Amino acid sequence: MRRPISPPALLRSALYALRGGFLLRPLAIALTLGICGALLSEFEEKFPAIRDFIPRLLFPSQADPQVAQAILTSIATSTMTVVSIVFAILLMTLTLASTQFSPRILVSFVRDHVTQWTLGIFLGTFSYCIAALPAARTLPHPFAPVVTVAGAMALAPICVGWLVYFIHHISNAISVNNIVDRIRRETELVIDELMPDIRRPIHPLEAAGSFPGKLEVFLRSRQSGYIRYIDIARLRRTAKTYGVCLRLERRVGHFVPEGVAIMRLSRGDRITEERAVELLSAIDIGPTRTMQQDVEFGIVQIVDIALRAMSPAINDPTTAISCVDQLGCILIRWIGRVPPRSYYFDPPHVLRIAVPWINFNGLLDLAFEQIRHYAAADAAVSLRLMRALGDIASTVSDPALREALAERGRRLLAGCAGRIEENDLQRLRRRLFLLEAGVAQEDAVAAP
Repeated sequence: MRRPISPPALLRSALYALRGGFLLRPLAIALTLGICGALLSEFEEKFPAIRDFIPRLLFPSQADPQVAQAILTSIATSTMTVVSIVFAILLMTLTLASTQFSPRILVSFVRDHVTQWTLGIFLGTFSYCIAALPAARTLPHPFAPVVTVAGAMALAPICVGWLVYFIHHISNAISVNNIVDRIRRETELVIDELMPDIRRPIHPLEAAGSFPGKLEVFLRSRQSGYIRYIDIARLRRTAKTYGVCLRLERRVGHFVPEGVAIMRLSRGDRITEERAVELLSAIDIGPTRTMQQDVEFGIVQIVDIALRAMSPAINDPTTAISCVDQLGCILIRWIGRVPPRSYYFDPPHVLRIAVPWINFNGLLDLAFEQIRHYAAADAAVSLRLMRALGDIASTVSDPALREALAERGRRLLAGCAGRIEENDLQRLRRRLFLLEAGVAQEDAVAAP
């Protein structure tokens, strides 16, 4: 049984999908230009004097509707031909990105605004010409929409120029550095939304508290999928309305099979089937992970690219190094913000809901552990890993976090022992020393 989604969660999910898909922006542009073509031709028929502003050198046969029909038809057919070329280029790009880097990065290409604008402009030009074409007629009296045709003639070179720009954009978009940089920026935007407060040198720890009663009731998921978004405000409001307290068992990004407990509640006697459905409706579950609240998904995408680059079939350590650099930026952004709240009180003395989030240690392991394992015999990637840990440590004042970073550095050095040359091991030891000292840069010669 598929559970219903509440209107707010459904609206947010739909808006996120439309914003990232090929539907909303191209459709809006096509409809806008189509309406413009229809209205402009009708306006020109009612006020024919506006055609005097069009030079006769540009459109000498202003009284011949067949010329207008020929121009509009030619532009419409040619734009549809180019649309097929655009789709072919896009499919080729998606196939290349999926096989060369990771299938999980396709969402970044689908959400690309330039691609959406390209499809919208060409489809809009086609819609403009088709909407204006009925106005060019010979019966009951000849009429040629000169101004409307001039608009179509202006759109034609715009389409040509935009096609050249689109090809240039796609050639840059399939560059791995641009792909990883785009994923990093999207992940940082999620961090900024999820963790808006800047971490101060001295900031109060979040009060944990305890639930007023036992959480003896399990509420099970009604569908299988990934947790993509949790409407915390709605969940807290609903729990308070029904007088229950709850703790989520899975966090955003986790997969929940149907029938597995997704939350635990108190006062199970107050939870009817309708109320259980309403509580579950505050959690959006879907077949794929998204970047609404899932910081881990952005890191996973970059890690996938790094691991594939280090595979024997590709053997591209430079790409792996670029991924390590961007992962370091994401972790620095995370560590510079106050962690997201896990405990929500309502009223102030009653712990109403507890929401799990990944901590810094978990995020650090997710970002670097797999890369460290597969890069144990690669000196260049291991050195850059140690430098990234040092960069993060230089921005941290908490001794516990610095020790966690230093522990990863010692683990990295131990994994490389006996697998890389002694000279590279010495450089790793030197960088580990700088890491433990909290220094970001080497004062020796530059290294990878």
